[in-house]
Amino acid sequence: MPLTGKRILITRTRHQASDLAARLESLGATTILIPTIEIIPPATYAPLDAALAQLETYDWLLFTSVNAVEIFHHRRNPPQNRVPHPSQSHREGWGIRATREPLSSPDPQNSVVPSPDSRTSTPHTPHPRIAVIGPATARAVESIGLTADLLPPQYIAESLAAALTPHAPGANMLLIRAAEARDHLPEALTAAGATVTIAEAYRNQIPTESIPALQRLFSNAPNYPDAITFTSASTARNLIALLETANLTLPPNITLASIGPITSQTLRDLGHEPTVEAPEPTIPALIHALATYWS
Repeated sequence: MPLTGKRILITRTRHQASDLAARLESLGATTILIPTIEIIPPATYAPLDAALAQLETYDWLLFTSVNAVEIFHHRRNPPQNRVPHPSQSHREGWGIRATREPLSSPDPQNSVVPSPDSRTSTPHTPHPRIAVIGPATARAVESIGLTADLLPPQYIAESLAAALTPHAPGANMLLIRAAEARDHLPEALTAAGATVTIAEAYRNQIPTESIPALQRLFSNAPNYPDAITFTSASTARNLIALLETANLTLPPNITLASIGPITSQTLRDLGHEPTVEAPEPTIPALIHALATYWS
């Protein structure tokens, strides 16, 4: 197995780290889970709740993370109102289309939105169409009983903005995202003629309780991991911030594995050149890139 004997530090949030750890361990790695990011509520849910109360007025619903999908689901469908499983209900009260068919693996070559003339199969169900940034987000949408209408060919904000631009003029779009997200997507869509409402669903916070674990890990060379995975720009920024707080620096000669170009640029801005970059910003691609690098 290509990762046998490799110790890999995972910096994802605690609830998202287990899947990546399991995949790496299946290739022989020993994983170390120290989150450098945690998800907390926004300062207020009022803008998000207000937008969800008039969901049917939007032409497009935009998701750029799995976390945004999950929080959308919880705010729109509180526990006392939940059905046994999302796929078993049409959710007629949502003002948004549900699907009974599983969402197949998105194909970038086929990730186009049906023309208005072709969308006649559900004429009595007003709903915003759904655009997602990547396949993990598309699966999250499927898991709550909905379906994604648009997936960009590249899983970054720039590609999503380009894919949505033809649909932007005059469109009313709701973007559900983190409070600290990049503004490229809403700015590009606004410039293309859309009205974009931004609803903050969560904030990213640095978990200071990770400092003792990082001190133990980086206190002496025999403890160093062979690699560190970075699955977002925030994980990179926060790791360096946590190390600085602990009076530590990132040791040289550790493989730095980045999930994509935005995360790689953040590492460079922090003074660290990524060793490995996934060919597309997905967890499977990141794992494959690491395995290829060491094999």
